[in-house]
Amino acid sequence: MDVLSNNRNTWAVEKVLTYLQQFNHAAESTRVTSVQYLALFAAVAQARLECLLGDYTASLDALSLIQSTSNDVQLINPPRGAEDDAKPLTPAEVVDSVFAAKLNVAYHQGVCYLMLRRYKDASFVLGNICSTMQRGFKAGEYKSIPGSDQFGKLFDRMIALLAIITHACPETGLVEDGIARSIREKHGKQLSKIEAGEEGYEDLFIYACPKFITPSVPRYELASMEGAGAGAGPSNQDAYKLQVKHFMNEMANQQTMRKLRSYMKLYTSISLEKLGRLVMEEDFISLLLSYKHKMRQIESSTNSSGSGGKPSSGSGDESAASTSESVGTVMDIHYFINDGIIHVDEAEKLHRFENYFMSQISQSIDVMANIDSISVNI
Repeated sequence: MDVLSNNRNTWAVEKVLTYLQQFNHAAESTRVTSVQYLALFAAVAQARLECLLGDYTASLDALSLIQSTSNDVQLINPPRGAEDDAKPLTPAEVVDSVFAAKLNVAYHQGVCYLMLRRYKDASFVLGNICSTMQRGFKAGEYKSIPGSDQFGKLFDRMIALLAIITHACPETGLVEDGIARSIREKHGKQLSKIEAGEEGYEDLFIYACPKFITPSVPRYELASMEGAGAGAGPSNQDAYKLQVKHFMNEMANQQTMRKLRSYMKLYTSISLEKLGRLVMEEDFISLLLSYKHKMRQIESSTNSSGSGGKPSSGSGDESAASTSESVGTVMDIHYFINDGIIHVDEAEKLHRFENYFMSQISQSIDVMANIDSISVNI
């Protein structure tokens, strides 16, 4: 404690962020391979740090170096000692080549999208990495990777996040069938309790969320004294509780909104008075407006178009944002009020089959791999 008290800037968040940002800026003006790799490491570390601090927009902004979709993206030369035929890679390909970094980015990016109420983008990012990991676990691909003992734990946490997203988001087909089965197997009972009106979101989030931290430096000289209590400054538990409270505020009306949606799906038109009696809520008009507002969200155009790209961070000028993002809704019904009557129209259903074919192809590959591994002696 004495060493930390005498060197208060050792773990100062602003200094760490400054160094990480300087590494990122250095890569913009140099072609030195080592500096470019260091900048990618700094981008991953900065995105994780911003997420732990609760600044989710800044966390997504930090990934712009890695997930840039522009045509003039800077290629990175292979490191010294690579094979002669190694080709230059994009920043995204470099990060994807290190599975631990890819997993780190996907997890924290998914948390950010969830907390920003961008459910489609969150399910896209987390669903893709979980599908990849599910196939990798079956094939035993991760056993030789350092730190692979933690992959299973992180996979379970991401499945818990997907359980929250798929339950809070009324749109169906957000994840593949295999991931949907994992969600039902691991968290089916908790989701059933939520449906019955009991608490359950908080337990899922506490299990799945990262360990949030506070940006302030504690007073180490007081922290070492008995009975110092709050005098030492805010603790990481305070930051953690604040984020849990923020999440629960978002989920507070989910039960009522799901009830409202279930009634509206039964009618094409219904009077405000009648629906209000069914839902049994006092401020019913505000609830209708709130439901439509909460289900509107920013969506990545690459995600919504199904092209397989990565959701964007949400930063940049308006012209860039307009080509990569759009405002959509995750509701499976549309409704409007006219002369005291609520008119309800079911959203147009898009018949998409690529997930089914991809899952079947994946299963076929697994079956063929098992057949090839069988030794047949004739």
